[in-house]
Amino acid sequence: MITHVPLPDLAGKHVIVTGANTGIGKVTAIALARAGARVWLACRSRERTQAVLDEIGANAEFLPLDLASLASVREAAAAFLALDAPLHLLVNNAGLAGQRGQTRDGFELAFGVNHLGHFLFTILLLERLKASAPARIINVASRSHYQARRGIDWERLRGRTRTLTGLEEYAVSKLANVLFTRELARRLHGAGVTVCSLHPGVIASEIWRGVPWPLRQLMLGFMKTPEEGARTGLWCATAPEIAERSGGYFDGCRERRPSRFALDVALAGELWRRSEAWAGLAPAG
Repeated sequence: MITHVPLPDLAGKHVIVTGANTGIGKVTAIALARAGARVWLACRSRERTQAVLDEIGANAEFLPLDLASLASVREAAAAFLALDAPLHLLVNNAGLAGQRGQTRDGFELAFGVNHLGHFLFTILLLERLKASAPARIINVASRSHYQARRGIDWERLRGRTRTLTGLEEYAVSKLANVLFTRELARRLHGAGVTVCSLHPGVIASEIWRGVPWPLRQLMLGFMKTPEEGARTGLWCATAPEIAERSGGYFDGCRERRPSRFALDVALAGELWRRSEAWAGLAPAG
C-alpha cells in the first residue's frame, strides 16, 4: 500500500476513522496504524470490517457506527468516551454519493450521513479532543461542493432525496462539510484542535455503490485509486504546517479557495444552528 506521504512516528496517538472498512478510509487507517497509532475503525458492520482489523492487528479496534442513525452516533461516541482514552485525531471519512432515500431520523440521505451524522459525532467527542490537544479533525469533503450553486435549500434536507441521481444532494452535503469545518475552526480558536476539510480526488470506491451499474462502470474508469485518494487526508492529519491553517480547505496537498457559499459566514452559522437543533443538541427555533 503506497500513499507517498511520509508519516511521523505516531506511537501513543489515538485515532478514529469513520468508514474505515473500505476505500480511502481503509488506506488511511492502515497507514496511520503502521505509523504506530492506535486506530478505531468506526463502521456499520464488524463483519465487513474484520479483514481490515485482521490486517492491522493489535493497533486496531472496532467501533460500531451507523451515521444514518443519530441514536447509533450517540451510542458510538458514548462507547468511545467510556474507554477514557485520549483522542488525537478524528477522520470523518465515511460517506455516500448517488444514492436516494432518507435517514432513520427523516433527513435527506446524503445530508444525513455525510454531514449531520458526522456533525453530531464530532460535537460529542469534542471535549475529549480538546483535552488531548494538540489534536486534529479531518473532514473529507469534495470538489463537488462547488456544484452546490444555489447554496442550501433547508426544506429539501428533510425527507427523501428528490433528484434522480442524488448528485445534487451530494454536492450540498459536501458544501455542508466545508461550512462545518470553517465554523468549527472559528469556535475552536486557541483550543489546540486543528480542523480542515479536503477534496481527496474522485475515487473508485464503494461511495458510488448506489449509482446504477452502467453509469458507475463508466465513472470508475476515470477515477483515482483509494491509495491516491488518501494522500491529502494523511498529509492534513500529520503535516506540521497544517496546525497554523485551521479551517482551510485542501486539494492535492495544497490549500485552495472553496466556493463562495463555503465562505459565507452567515450560512455557516445558520447551518450550525440548524444542525444542533436537528441533532438534538439545542432547542429547535
